[in-house]
Amino acid sequence: MLYFLVSATLVAAVAAWTDFRTGLIPNWLTVSAIGFGIVGHGALGWYLEGPRVGLEEAATSLAGLLLCSLAPGIMFWKGGMGGGDLKLFAALGALCQPMIGIEAEMYGFVVAALVAPARLAYQGRLFKVLKNSLALLFNPIRSKDAKRDVPPEVMTWFRLGPAIFVGMAATLLAHVYDF
Repeated sequence: MLYFLVSATLVAAVAAWTDFRTGLIPNWLTVSAIGFGIVGHGALGWYLEGPRVGLEEAATSLAGLLLCSLAPGIMFWKGGMGGGDLKLFAALGALCQPMIGIEAEMYGFVVAALVAPARLAYQGRLFKVLKNSLALLFNPIRSKDAKRDVPPEVMTWFRLGPAIFVGMAATLLAHVYDF
């Protein structure tokens, strides 16, 4: 499993670099990582334990892909996350399988939850973003006349790739040093 954790960390590092520089996470990176995760787990299981275990490992890798895509998929559907971030979480789920993939995802979201407000405060936009977020949160329960309009140009985007990399690196360290 260590090889898959290191591979996932390398994939997250490349994704963080490209996301930081261009705002995009390339499809070639995420799709190849998904394929490597499913086929690699299946082949390793087959080689070590036989065909039945190989199929189980490939299925577990596919389950990791699906489970690690669930929450980010909803966020993407609602416009709260980019498609590259979603595909990166899916790739990490395929490489790390469900339990470790969800752990890495959680660490990535924790890092983002700590960095985003600090970044917004540094830019002097924290309170304005919080005000708009509260308006979006309460709009569904307000009457039609009381709803507050939040124009798209005041919405803010956060490049999640670097936070996902830090979360994946923390997961690797936690499993290598048995924290």
